[in-house]
Amino acid sequence: MATLFISDLHLSRQRPEKVSLFFAFLEGPAREADALYILGDLFEEFWIGVNDDRAPNQEILTALRTFVAASATRLYLMRGNRDFHINEEFQQVTGCNLIDDPHSILLNDKPVLLMHGDTLCTDDGHYQRWRSFITHPLICWLNLHMPMALRQFIATHTRRYFRNTRHRKPREIMDVSEDTVMKMMRQYNVETLIHGHTHRQAIHCMRFNGTTATRIVLGDWYEQDSVLVADNSGFTFKRIQELIDD
Repeated sequence: MATLFISDLHLSRQRPEKVSLFFAFLEGPAREADALYILGDLFEEFWIGVNDDRAPNQEILTALRTFVAASATRLYLMRGNRDFHINEEFQQVTGCNLIDDPHSILLNDKPVLLMHGDTLCTDDGHYQRWRSFITHPLICWLNLHMPMALRQFIATHTRRYFRNTRHRKPREIMDVSEDTVMKMMRQYNVETLIHGHTHRQAIHCMRFNGTTATRIVLGDWYEQDSVLVADNSGFTFKRIQELIDD
């Protein structure tokens, strides 16, 4: 059986066709997999709690819960930079398994490192400082205890701020640092790294510890969509509809 990897879906009410495609994916090919890994940024808007009733949040929670209940596929979710504050309550509501970033797994008896990818972009110091702030335990606690209206206001304006600042940053500093990639792969003693975040779908081969190592970047779901299929033949990128039609 195959293991499937997706990330950076950025599901929102502005792109209902992608929400519907995700539901079709969960109702079809995802149920035939051994495991499904969502490596961050499932949502477009910043995640502020399971009681956020803005569409399509509740529909997505229901779809995940139905998927877990109706299939034997193991579902794993990693937080991304849009969903830092997903917590154990999300896990209880959906039945998914929350995994830390980074997270090591075995595929075909070989260790593979999974990450969202934002912590690899170490040349973007401004973002890394903001990330340290927003993921601080005190900030996470405050977010969960603020009134919902205030959480929504902060999330909306934070999203707008980072959307505006991103366009003013050089493209290269928003990509991963090769030195940081090598450091992480060496630390976890792996020859394969899978991550998202940068939206630059590719399979990179490089020399590492005297052998060939692989860094796989997952695609986003903005204009297209993408799923990485890992099976006995290796790694293959497919479009979601292509996987549904197989």
